Amino acid sequence: MNLKKFLFVIITVLLSSNLYAQTLKLVTLEYPPYEYTHKGKVKGMAVDIVKLIFREMNQPITIEVLPWARAIKYIENGDRDAIFTAFKNSTREKFADYSTELIPQTVSLFVRKDSTIKFEGDLAELSSYSIGVVRKVSYGKLFDNAVSLKILTKIEPVNDGTQNFRRLLKGRVDMVVSNQYGGLHILKQLGKSDEVVELQTILQSIPSYIAFSKKRNLSDIRDKFDTILKKLKEDGRYQKIINSYFKTH
Repeated sequence: MNLKKFLFVIITVLLSSNLYAQTLKLVTLEYPPYEYTHKGKVKGMAVDIVKLIFREMNQPITIEVLPWARAIKYIENGDRDAIFTAFKNSTREKFADYSTELIPQTVSLFVRKDSTIKFEGDLAELSSYSIGVVRKVSYGKLFDNAVSLKILTKIEPVNDGTQNFRRLLKGRVDMVVSNQYGGLHILKQLGKSDEVVELQTILQSIPSYIAFSKKRNLSDIRDKFDTILKKLKEDGRYQKIINSYFKTH
C-alpha cells in the first residue's frame, strides 16, 4: 500500500469514528415534568435539556425509563452510561461522576390565589393551617422534621399530587406542599394555573444532576457536557426550555 492510499484509509477511519460515535445509553425515571413517557416517547424539561446538550456535542444517545433502584444499579455496575436526574450523596459518588447541577428540585408551598397566608421561613407560623401532602413522600429535612416534632400537626395525606391540588382548589386544605415544578405541572394539567399561587419563600432547594458510570470511563464526556450546560444557562436557552412547560396559552 503506497503512502497516499495509507493516509486516505487512516483519515477515513478517523472521520468515521467521529461521525458515528458510540451511542450512550442513558437511564431515568418516571417523574413529570422533569422526565416522563407520553405516547411511547420520553419527554420532559430535563429530557429536553439533556437531548439538546448531547446534540450540541454530536453525541448520539438513547434514554430508557426504568424503576429508580434498577437504574441506579445499572450505573453502579456499568451496564448503562449515565443517569438523570439524580441527587448526589457519598455512596453514589463512589461509582458515578457527577455533572454540575442539571436542574434544581425545589420544595414549595402552594395556596389558593385568594389566600391571606404568609410564610417567611419559620414553619411554626403555619401550625394552625391544614397542609396537603402525598403519602410516603419526603419534602426535605426542614418540613419532615417539623412534622416529626409535631410543630405541624394538621397534615392531610393523599395518594398523589393531583388529588392534593384538587383538594386545595375545593378548599379542603389550606395549602399544599410540593415539588415546585411538579406542582406547576399539575396545575397546568388541571387548567387551574391562575387559581393557585406559590408562596415566595421556598422550603428547600436540592440540586439534581446527570451522573456518569465510572466503570464506563466517561469523565471527558461529562466535562464536555458541563461546558455546554454552562453555555445554555448563559445564553437563555436553558431557561426557555423550562418556561415552555408552564405556558398556559
